[in-house]
Amino acid sequence: MFERKGYDMKINKELMKGSTSILVLALLSREDMYGYQISRRLSLDTGNIFEMKEGTLYPMLHSLENERAVESYWLDAENGKRRKYYRITDHGRKLLNEKQHEWESYSNAVNTVLGGACYE
Repeated sequence: MFERKGYDMKINKELMKGSTSILVLALLSREDMYGYQISRRLSLDTGNIFEMKEGTLYPMLHSLENERAVESYWLDAENGKRRKYYRITDHGRKLLNEKQHEWESYSNAVNTVLGGACYE
């Protein structure tokens, strides 16, 4: 889980763009979810840093479906609503693994530079 450090920081949307698909794939690697559930879990797990609106989430899910990283299916909920669920595929797990390694390399490089920075 993500914890805030006592302050509310607004994160630049351009900075977040490159990491949203890896986060969605990571969530779906834990369990199948429907769209609102993905959005809500992402928000909760990141302390509201990532708040993904429908206009961002669903095009991303469709793109991941086109890449065969996720697949969807319909399920009737207890309240009678029909919901479209998404699950990660084997290809999606491979893609997630690649993206995790890419993220580790990227974040290690950024942290190395930031760790060496002098602030006076």
